[in-house]
Amino acid sequence: MKLPRDAHVETLVDRQRLRAVLVYGPDGGLAHERAVALVRHVAGSADDPFRVVELTVATLKDDPARLADEVAAQALTGGRRAVWIRDAGDALASGPLADLLDDDAPDRGGDTVVVVEAGDLPSRSSLRKLVEGAARAVAVGCYHDEARDVAGVIRDAMAKHGLSIAPDALRYLSEHMGGDRLVTRAELDKLALYMHGAAGERTIALEDALATVGDSAAIALDDVVSATADGRPADLERALGRALLDGESPVRVVRVCLQHFQRLHLAATRAASGSVADALGSARAPPCPTTRCAPRPCSTWRAPPRRRGASPTGPADGAADGRPRRAAARSSDGAARGAAWSGCWRAAPWCPARRASRA
Repeated sequence: MKLPRDAHVETLVDRQRLRAVLVYGPDGGLAHERAVALVRHVAGSADDPFRVVELTVATLKDDPARLADEVAAQALTGGRRAVWIRDAGDALASGPLADLLDDDAPDRGGDTVVVVEAGDLPSRSSLRKLVEGAARAVAVGCYHDEARDVAGVIRDAMAKHGLSIAPDALRYLSEHMGGDRLVTRAELDKLALYMHGAAGERTIALEDALATVGDSAAIALDDVVSATADGRPADLERALGRALLDGESPVRVVRVCLQHFQRLHLAATRAASGSVADALGSARAPPCPTTRCAPRPCSTWRAPPRRRGASPTGPADGAADGRPRRAAARSSDGAARGAAWSGCWRAAPWCPARRASRA
């Protein structure tokens, strides 16, 4: 049968005396974490040499009878045993596992549980169909954590270390984690170690999260935006090279710069009209996850002259159709796009003008 991702498999193993459990999914870290938890529940420890045996698909291919022998074996120290098969695939479905899950097969294994750990298996996978169709086996999908799931993992992990976390730090960590559960756990352990080195600090602030847990691609893009807005071509060249090495596409780099300049343009326009507080608030909407995107460059950017019939917040008086506003928006977008392209292009090592200046 197939279980939801939040099902308590350990309880089901005890109640229905399951023969096998398949954990699979795109989140390999979560699948491994659940497999380890299940092995510990069955055998008491994940590394007990008498009650836990690990098999590979290659081993079962060379010796198909090995699985039946391990399932039928008894632990020297007593208790239940776990047979752990890692990196499984569809080839396992046509081997000894099918004989073990046959409803007519004799129950020679007693309380031994076979834990099968696999990667992302499609719905047409023969291994999934075998386990989901068996009466005494279950399959559990392990998918990437959502934001609320990541937040729960972060709170639980920090609580075990006696730490609390500020809301803005929790939001930042939730946005930059969740791709893989093992990676998330490793980053949280690093953060906890960092906090234990800070004497007397038991609450994780945003600065602590930024100092230890980072999204390298996001930080590189932030450096590109900051260097472009401040007119620092040397720093821009380094940041742009780092972003491209991290796999960012040039189109995304220009789009991020364009969005930043659009916010600066809106902030400068509102500041020119006297609404400074509104300008600073709009310049950071949506909120930036790092501290580098501060509205400091607003003071160095000047709003363009007011166009006839244009308004930074809405259509001009008497312009019910909004055409003047759209024309002004197109003009400001073009100016921002030109600034972004010009800043990134002139700092790039392949720029003809830059090569000429070096020569």
